[in-house]
Amino acid sequence: MTSDEAATGIPAPPTRAVPVVLCFLMRAIPERGAEVLMGLKQTGFGIGRIVTLGGHVEPGETPEQAAVREVFEESGVTVAEAALEQAGTIEFIFPARPEWDMSTVVYRAWSWDGEPAPSAEIIPAWYPVDKVPYARMWPDSAHWMPEVLAGRTFSAVVTLAADNESVASVVFS
Repeated sequence: MTSDEAATGIPAPPTRAVPVVLCFLMRAIPERGAEVLMGLKQTGFGIGRIVTLGGHVEPGETPEQAAVREVFEESGVTVAEAALEQAGTIEFIFPARPEWDMSTVVYRAWSWDGEPAPSAEIIPAWYPVDKVPYARMWPDSAHWMPEVLAGRTFSAVVTLAADNESVASVVFS
């Protein structure tokens, strides 16, 4: 029972949001500063956009296990669960397509093994944190991603507009 349920006596509605993880691999280059690994999405949700590594949490997986698996599948890089730093959570609400709602755990990692390589899903590339290509990303990214890149921890609810792309609102708590 949540604290809201205890206070009101009304059970919370069951969540149907799809559990998802995002994992930002970060590195510091002395002559260039901090960089973040992202990639051009080749298939599926977000095709043609610059995205970060991540995806669905499979049944029986923890979010950390999913982040490790997704990073490896999409880039060939091995990140240890112990290297994951939780950066925040995002509830993505798609009022026009509620089946797309996502409950997302966001991670940062500064250590891993291997060099990023293209996969069938992502063509990875390093981007300076002060030159993130927001214009080529999902529009909501510009609202919450600066928190990740600045090393802060956050919680946000992102509500998309009827076109399922534009941002209707972003609320940080």
